Amino acid sequence: MVEGDKIAREWLAESHRIQYIVATEQWLQDNVKLTAKHRDAIIASVSEQELQALSQLQKANEVLLVVYRDNDNAILPAEEWCIALDTLQDPGNMGTIIRIADWFGIGHVIATPDSVDFYNSKVIQAAMGGHLRVQLHSADILQFIVQSDMPVYAAALDGDNIYNLKDVKPGILVIGNESKGISAAVMQQATRKITIPRIGGAESLNAAVSAGIICALLIKP
Repeated sequence: MVEGDKIAREWLAESHRIQYIVATEQWLQDNVKLTAKHRDAIIASVSEQELQALSQLQKANEVLLVVYRDNDNAILPAEEWCIALDTLQDPGNMGTIIRIADWFGIGHVIATPDSVDFYNSKVIQAAMGGHLRVQLHSADILQFIVQSDMPVYAAALDGDNIYNLKDVKPGILVIGNESKGISAAVMQQATRKITIPRIGGAESLNAAVSAGIICALLIKP
């Protein structure tokens, strides 16, 4: 489910298949051109109270879409930046990391099957349309890393200072579980353990914040 005016309009502007468009009458009148692009979608005009009853948000926002979920049949990357998530649990973090990948032009996010679902409603909200442009893979990241020839950059508290890295080549950026970090088996495969040096007193950085900072430092336009 995709909810809210801004994100719904972004999905409708693309060619992604839409199953249902559920919205208030006013919203439908204001967005006729967008909805007309999806002739196969079932359109339902509802009251604000009916929309709230269907919504997974605390306060429904004008429109709700039910979209078809992409099949995970895309080819995993071989020579381009990708983000690998090891048992990431928080939907806000997952969605934000998808959005970060979208911002930096990273075309693939790979997550272990025990990570939060890519299509969790909170993930979709946080990703802000990133699902439309980033290919999402549920896969054994250890197996992927072992079979890949790309360098592996593992985010770790005891890693090398990221500001000192030179000759950085596109590779796999591994972000670990919010509380346990990266598993030992995956960490053993890392080409380089990297860290954002701590200056203040915080114990650690949020997983998505770390991913954003690392991408900004490693990926050059």
